[in-house]
Amino acid sequence: MGTIAPIIVYWVYAGVNQFLSPSLDKFRLHTLDEENGKNVIPIITVVKGVLLQQLLQILITQLGFFITSYTEETSRPTVQPSVPIQILQILIAMFIFDTCQYFVHRYMHHNKFLYRHVHSHHHRLVVPYAVGALYNHPVEVISDMLGGAAAFFGSGMTPRTSVWLFCLITVKAVDDHSGLRLPGNLFHVLFKNNGAYHDVHHQVNGVKYNYSQPFFTFWDRVMGTYMPYNVMKRPGGGFEVRMMKKRS
Repeated sequence: MGTIAPIIVYWVYAGVNQFLSPSLDKFRLHTLDEENGKNVIPIITVVKGVLLQQLLQILITQLGFFITSYTEETSRPTVQPSVPIQILQILIAMFIFDTCQYFVHRYMHHNKFLYRHVHSHHHRLVVPYAVGALYNHPVEVISDMLGGAAAFFGSGMTPRTSVWLFCLITVKAVDDHSGLRLPGNLFHVLFKNNGAYHDVHHQVNGVKYNYSQPFFTFWDRVMGTYMPYNVMKRPGGGFEVRMMKKRS
């Protein structure tokens, strides 16, 4: 479940968003013309890239669960903690994962070699969409998995609890890249770090801001990389994300 569930969740949630997106013009952050005109790679390339990343994730995750399962079998049976404890562990893991993501993500932008040869793959989608949420260079699988491992071990959660965490991370990543601002979306209610927030980072003038992902804005605010923005109604329907200051 820890290997397969996040992948199933990804393609179901991303697939629904991708299928509905063209018919939801009044909720889109970008027009279809912008999506087709600004993105420099076709969707089939994106899908292949995501599938490759998920294949690597399966191999690494299987190895991780094999190691932890072997350790548990040779010591004592795993006891699943109470629900309140699991919720606390997930919250701790969310912060740890955010911390890893922020500093690795920021370094990927500031190191010219890594940005040019690795992270720029993700920014080929200037206008992000749902199925492209995990479109990255294969090297980034390693950094993502290390962040996940740090969250898993640092929070003290069991493998069973981690399934919920990684499915949550997956759904949140898809939602942040969906390009949709749907009414009643709980992610937009519960988190300041949402699709509009991350859309700023994908814009050309916002690429050195709003590194935090996927849950909180804490590190951007502490480290001075927070870019304030407004979400405006776009003439003709939909929304537009406008930064409130120019790139320094």
